[in-house]
Amino acid sequence: MRTRGAVLVANIITGLTLGFTVSNIGFGDYTELNRMFTFQDLRMLLSFAGAVAIIVCAFALLRVRRTPGRIHAGVIPGAVLFGTGWAISGGCPAIPIVQVAGGYLPALVTLVGVSVGIRLCRWANARWFHLDRGSCGL
Repeated sequence: MRTRGAVLVANIITGLTLGFTVSNIGFGDYTELNRMFTFQDLRMLLSFAGAVAIIVCAFALLRVRRTPGRIHAGVIPGAVLFGTGWAISGGCPAIPIVQVAGGYLPALVTLVGVSVGIRLCRWANARWFHLDRGSCGL
């Protein structure tokens, strides 16, 4: 049985490796992300597509299956907001952490925005929408 310490060390090593890799390929650079979203440079988009292809193959090999069903009511508006926020701020929720570690302090504004957005989403859902949280953990 694995100990908590071993799992923690494995997570730290994996996180550092991922952060280093993401930073080196440019996903932590706002200018590079902007060039991807405006289709000026397809290198980043192809890197992202390659990562998706790798995980699809891994899921196929591991026989991971998702039961088809209805799309959760919050998926489409959430995806639109997520993509818009990513394009404007230059980072999905994890990338600003890489940006701050790389010395790009304006990413702190993005992290604050993510935190405030999560709280606003929980509040709005409880007050108006009452969407089933499912596995999303709103």
